[in-house]
Amino acid sequence: MTKPHPLNHTREQITALDNELLALLAKRRDLSLDVARSKEVDIRPIRDTQREKELLARLVQQGREQGLDAHYVLSLYQSIIEDSVLNQQAYLQGRANPDLQKQQYSIAYLGARGSYSYLAATRYCERRQVTMHDLGCKSFDEIVQAVESGHADYGFLPIENTSSGSINEVYDVLQHTSLAIVGETTIEVGHCLLAKPGCTLKQIKTVYAHPQPISQCSRFLSQHGNVKLEYCSSSAEAMEKVTESQDDSVAAIGSAEGGALYQLEAIEQELANQKINQSRFIVVARKAIAVPSQLPAKSTLIMATGQKPGALVEALLVLKAHNLNMSKLESRPIPGTPWEEMFYLDLDANLADESMQKALKELERITRFIKVLGCYPCETVSPTQLTNSQLMIEPTTSRQPQPLTSVTSVTSQTEQPRYSKANKHTATEVVHGLLAIGSQHFGAIAQIDLAATSGSANQIASQIKEAGFQGVNITGISQALDADMQLSDLTRALSQFDLACIIAVEQELDLKLASDHADLLLITGKEMFNKPLLKKVGAMHSPIILERNTMASVEEFLSAAETILTKGNQQLVLCESGIRTFNDALMPALDLAGLVNIKALSHLPVIINTSYACAPATVNAQSLAAKQLGADGWISLIDATQDLPTQLQQQNITLRAIYQ
Repeated sequence: MTKPHPLNHTREQITALDNELLALLAKRRDLSLDVARSKEVDIRPIRDTQREKELLARLVQQGREQGLDAHYVLSLYQSIIEDSVLNQQAYLQGRANPDLQKQQYSIAYLGARGSYSYLAATRYCERRQVTMHDLGCKSFDEIVQAVESGHADYGFLPIENTSSGSINEVYDVLQHTSLAIVGETTIEVGHCLLAKPGCTLKQIKTVYAHPQPISQCSRFLSQHGNVKLEYCSSSAEAMEKVTESQDDSVAAIGSAEGGALYQLEAIEQELANQKINQSRFIVVARKAIAVPSQLPAKSTLIMATGQKPGALVEALLVLKAHNLNMSKLESRPIPGTPWEEMFYLDLDANLADESMQKALKELERITRFIKVLGCYPCETVSPTQLTNSQLMIEPTTSRQPQPLTSVTSVTSQTEQPRYSKANKHTATEVVHGLLAIGSQHFGAIAQIDLAATSGSANQIASQIKEAGFQGVNITGISQALDADMQLSDLTRALSQFDLACIIAVEQELDLKLASDHADLLLITGKEMFNKPLLKKVGAMHSPIILERNTMASVEEFLSAAETILTKGNQQLVLCESGIRTFNDALMPALDLAGLVNIKALSHLPVIINTSYACAPATVNAQSLAAKQLGADGWISLIDATQDLPTQLQQQNITLRAIYQ
């Protein structure tokens, strides 16, 4: 009798263990529903973050004793806690609306089976343990009509994506419907290039896709300029076209899960510009719902303000006065009324709250139109984090220090600085929308002075985007006459053209205004030594660009970076804008030697800013030199008071040379 192969025996043991783990996870989920039943009686909040922290700290400690990595344990249980929270919310939501409970729901969504809308609807129903009767639609209008007519119980509408931003067509549809928003769900969007089995990337000549995935995968597609793009109404239609085609040179962009329904294989994965690519969907129904007080709620409303200066600011101040957090503000033109806009707001509040009701009454008095689109449970579950000491990843005194230059003086000799390659072996990448800096990605940023900018914000944003930039650095907010209003207009325009908004903090007083509007913050060189300010931005979640002071050494620059990293914010970019030399008493000079030194010492991305340190005639040459020496990005000055097209044409020439 032959003995079983040792590998087969080990695999059988792993399979048996996996079965046990799944059974235990299912049992844990059932117990979490018992917790929800208890909270229903006691009317306690779903989440107890202090208990979550204590639980995670204990589990990390126990895992470490078993030889398990702290981050592995933390990530695993963060997912388990998220699942538990969402299941408890779904249970309590169902209990609060018993008249809406069914065993089967008819769901209208965009496209056919396999589309991202279909996947979102499927997961939404699975969490509520109900059967889904699916109704594929060809347009957003058709989805709304299906629900309004009673052919569908719910409609799923994609509202925004972390890569491509808001989906304006959906906002336009919401202006004219009587439906209520009753829920939301967010799914990970894993874009793949799907083709028939056996096909390779070299064979592909045509790619079918919905416009949104094309926008979200623009960087991958730009690297294959010979491929023809064909637009489709949904990802499902794109996959259908590939399946039905007799040509092996065609492919579609969609999910691997959806592709499997059409017998397609993923020949390329992770196509999206951003590593974290998520789409948020709203759920609409004919009847509004009640949201239990212990659930985190979100209310969405639309309003039109009066045509007078400061009307929007006045409305937003009402929200501030009632301590209501606005998580989203979007504007769309009102059909038939040129130059007037409707504003869409997401507020982190329950419609039944007293503060929300008071705010609505005040807004009714000062707006021309206001309507609540719905109140629904918020399904964004922020993961509970632990400190480094709780994770026990602080280097111990027994660890042997690695040889470094004198820069190690910024921290204890028994541990490596957070900025150093010895502490993190992989290059840091900072990404927002289409702007990617670091890890072999080169970001292009235009710099404009807010105080000197006039004219159409949309036109400026459009021209900057056409020139090849992915972001705009806004300076001079302290000198602008009405910085808040100007920033609102400009940031809205930048968002519409997928340009990252960066605001320069030139003094500590600018921080509040800048953080309210910016996607990224740039701490100017003159504030580099301001430790309280560095600690404040280090505790924020926004990506930070830290500019080097013209009199700072490389060691001092990295020490300032360490101050930010120590407070928790790891989304940090260093910016070399020039140092004082003996060559010119007025103009600083780019320190390209310092750039090389920093790149050798640190995993942080380093960009250059030629706005102050380069004469116009040398910008092109110095930018190319910096790129060849490892720079991860470039900031270039755009004078909005001068001939913009001519300037941007020259910038485009430089960019094309850099990207070659």
